Amino acid sequence: MMLPDKKITIISGHYGTGKTEFAVNLAIRMAREGEKTTLVDLDIVNPYFRSYERKRELEKEGVEVLVTSRQGKIDIPALPAEIMKIFSHDHKKSIIDVGGDPVGARVLGYYKTQLDTVPHDFWFCVNHNRPENRSKDQVIQYIKETEQLSRQPVTGLINTTHLGRETEENDIIKGDAFVADIASTLELPFIYTVGEEKFESLLEGRLQASFFPIRIYMIKPWELDDAKGGHFAWLEE
Repeated sequence: MMLPDKKITIISGHYGTGKTEFAVNLAIRMAREGEKTTLVDLDIVNPYFRSYERKRELEKEGVEVLVTSRQGKIDIPALPAEIMKIFSHDHKKSIIDVGGDPVGARVLGYYKTQLDTVPHDFWFCVNHNRPENRSKDQVIQYIKETEQLSRQPVTGLINTTHLGRETEENDIIKGDAFVADIASTLELPFIYTVGEEKFESLLEGRLQASFFPIRIYMIKPWELDDAKGGHFAWLEE
C-alpha cells in the first residue's frame, strides 16, 4: 500500500464520513513508516470530533499536532506562525484535516497562495451511508462545489463508508463499488477503501481500491463509559 508522496495531503469530506478518523490513522501510519509527519487540525466546522483531541496519542507516535485558532473570525481561522511552517520546503510531510462544508472549503481557498507553492494532494472522503453521500449525483455535485469554493482541485477519492460499531464487511464492499464508480466518472484516482483492522482478511481480493486498515481513536462522548479494552484499549496504555 502506497502512502502519500506529496508534501501536503488535504483530507476533506462531509460531517460523519470518517475523515478525521482516517486522517489520524494516516498520520500515525506515516510516522511508523519513518516519515516526519505533522497533522494540522483545520476543521473549525465540527467542535466535537477534531483530530486535535487525539493530540496525546499522536505525539506518542511521533506526530506533531498543530491547531488553528479563530481569533474572533467565524469563517476563517488564524494560522499561527508555527502552522505556516508546513509550507516551507523541508523534509517533513503534513496532513491537513479540514471541515467538509462550504466554510471548510473557503478556508482552503483563503490559503491558496501558500498551497500553490508546494506539491499537495486533496483527497475527498465518501461515506455511502451518510444522507449527503447516498447518490452519485449528490457526491459529484458536492465535490464540484468544494473545488469551486476551495479553489483547489480534488485529486483523489477515499471510501470511508461505515456505520460506526454496526459496520459490516458488506457496507465497506458496497461503498468501495460506489466510490469506484464516482472515481471512474470524474477520472480521479481511487486511493483507499478504509475500514477497521478486523475486516482486512475478510476483504482481501474483494475491493477495487487498496485497503487501509484503521484503529478507532475518535470516540463519541456517549461511548466513554464503555471505552475499556477492545477497540479503545489504547486509552489504558
